[in-house]
Amino acid sequence: MDFAYSEDQQAIGDLARQILSDKASHERVSEIEKSGGDRFDSELWRALGEAGLVGIAVPEEFGGGGLGFLELALIIEQIGRRAAPIPFLESTVMAGLPLNEFGSDAQKAAWLPKLASGAAILTAALVEGEADPERPTTLARPDGDGFRLTGTKLCVPAGQLADCILLSASTGEGAASVFLVDPRSEGVSLTPLITTSGQPEARLKLDDVAVGVADVLGDPRGGRAIIEWIMERTNAALCSLAAGVCDEALSITAEYTKTRKQFDVPIASFQAVGQRAADAYIDAEAVRLTALQAAWRISEGLPAANATAAAKVWAAEGGQRVVHTAQHLHGGVGVDRDYPVHRYFLYAKQLELTLGGGTRQLLKLGAMLAAE
Repeated sequence: MDFAYSEDQQAIGDLARQILSDKASHERVSEIEKSGGDRFDSELWRALGEAGLVGIAVPEEFGGGGLGFLELALIIEQIGRRAAPIPFLESTVMAGLPLNEFGSDAQKAAWLPKLASGAAILTAALVEGEADPERPTTLARPDGDGFRLTGTKLCVPAGQLADCILLSASTGEGAASVFLVDPRSEGVSLTPLITTSGQPEARLKLDDVAVGVADVLGDPRGGRAIIEWIMERTNAALCSLAAGVCDEALSITAEYTKTRKQFDVPIASFQAVGQRAADAYIDAEAVRLTALQAAWRISEGLPAANATAAAKVWAAEGGQRVVHTAQHLHGGVGVDRDYPVHRYFLYAKQLELTLGGGTRQLLKLGAMLAAE
């Protein structure tokens, strides 16, 4: 069995690596972070759009590449390696994929061409405090031919940057729907949040916001299935992002331990350092391989819930071991905010907890295995 990437997939990964290496250097990311605005590099976003990478999974009829989830995962892993300040996962996975899968012809025509070119930023609002994302408490009340939305969403990724937000809401009696919400609509307020990694997120409050029937994504009574669909793909993409974060944190650490000397010898030659680095390498490979397994199963249309939960456990727990090792082996240098390794530590912590950490995923995995 051939486990190698196809020539096209390899070319996509190489192109993403080249653009991100050129335009998302440590110095450039630091410049964006110190600018005082949202952590967003519009120049990099434009470059990825012009290269066709933002629209890689958008159908060709809407100006995209017509490829699948695995190709998206390859790009997302490269974004993790640079901790690049762009809402790629949010736009392509959390919003672009469900729009293509469940959207009406009008919804697709309105948003997919803009996504493919990088002219629009999209995201999804799924998190509500203590509520289970698959059982939203934000209320969608019928109002004539449409609905009125009331509630609060937390940690909306790139919410303050988005042109359109996919938002989950309860329609009563255990049912839910997903709506396309214009963040500039009357009754919508967005408050930027301070996050662990500095990634832009927002608190979104809806006060009797009017949406039409044309703004409902897919079956108005089938939103629970759509939410689960989005959650599975988002978690799988987060694992690919974590794989890139872990790989780069370990790469930086390996280079540091080869050049940092104690007693006139590189610390990489010390047995304890080598053991910690070896353990971190095994964890990083486990994060990458489980993420790849989940991405491949989704791309092939195979059941992927178990694989995605297992990958998220490794991304959460194995990822933390990797970045803690990176910090430890750097000593005091690791906490210097002008040195890049701190960025990967913070990013890994946020990825660990986004949409449920290791314990939540283990409980979910256990329930699925028991049901089988």
